[in-house]
Amino acid sequence: MALVAAARAHGYAAPGHGPLDPRGRPAHSSLMLRTDELVAMIVTVSFAAGLNLYATVATLGLLARAELLVLPDPLSLLENWWVIGASGVLFAVEFFADKIPFLELVWNALQTVVRVPAGALLAWSGTMSLSPGGQFMAAVAGGLIALAAHGGKLAIRSAVTAEPVSISVLSLTEDVVAIGLTWFATQYPYLAAAIVVVLLLAVAVVIRWVVGALRQTFRGRARVPSP
Repeated sequence: MALVAAARAHGYAAPGHGPLDPRGRPAHSSLMLRTDELVAMIVTVSFAAGLNLYATVATLGLLARAELLVLPDPLSLLENWWVIGASGVLFAVEFFADKIPFLELVWNALQTVVRVPAGALLAWSGTMSLSPGGQFMAAVAGGLIALAAHGGKLAIRSAVTAEPVSISVLSLTEDVVAIGLTWFATQYPYLAAAIVVVLLLAVAVVIRWVVGALRQTFRGRARVPSP
């Protein structure tokens, strides 16, 4: 037994079973991401977290549980059933709160203090293999990417707050994108990161358009003479 424990500690397994990951489970090399792939995946996950953090966390946990993904050891907590369950419950709450006019705007505004730090934390925890400076830059980038996704979501919502059908369609789309991108990043990290770059450019255009439209609205109201 001591020899088995020592073998596990050094990443060896019984014949025919291959190497083990840091948690003593078979490490499938095809599921373990290289550093560059991991960074690409973090970019995507940070964006998904900015759209829907709870769906993103639950998806990562379930993918790891299904052995479709080997998470970095600092993120292994996401595989815990309690974490997956809590994320699922919060996702269910957000699923409904995010589709009710005006309530969804308040909900998403409050989520600013959750999604952005979580995006940074996911990036920080997922890049422990980098140098301290690289890890810090990854955390900053993760937080900024989550902020951009979250800001784009708020900008679009501010333009359609009073229209229930549009809100529901937007919310469902965001849920699908968050879950779909998270899964896609585990299979095609580079392509997923490229999609996120395109989405970030689109978000920048949308935010600029919404801000411009709001300025014109306020200027128009200011020009209206009071009776």
